[in-house]
Amino acid sequence: MRSKPSVFTVAMFLALVSSTLCLHVAKGQEAAATGTTARKTKTKITPEYPALARQMNVSGKVKLEITIAADGHVISARTIGGSPLLVGAATDAVKKWRYEAGAKESTEIVEFNFSDKN
Repeated sequence: MRSKPSVFTVAMFLALVSSTLCLHVAKGQEAAATGTTARKTKTKITPEYPALARQMNVSGKVKLEITIAADGHVISARTIGGSPLLVGAATDAVKKWRYEAGAKESTEIVEFNFSDKN
């Protein structure tokens, strides 16, 4: 026979879940606020479809959060989602992109779609 969880255990679980949810909401609001000033792209490089991914019929989208310096070059790229077989090609390509100069560093979300039809 299983015993019921104590009130303390349930309270701790609910506190943990609510603090995690609050943390995710705060991060989402911060990302939305930093991405509001979309900068125009001057140069875009199309990623090469990795041979291994093509052989394995891996396709799909890769989503990256990129940081753009004031002068327009991409400083960093952080993976948000996508197949590990495709992320490297997308990251290599986006780091070669150039944006128009801006007043300060900014953050953008970019998405690449890899399919066998390319």
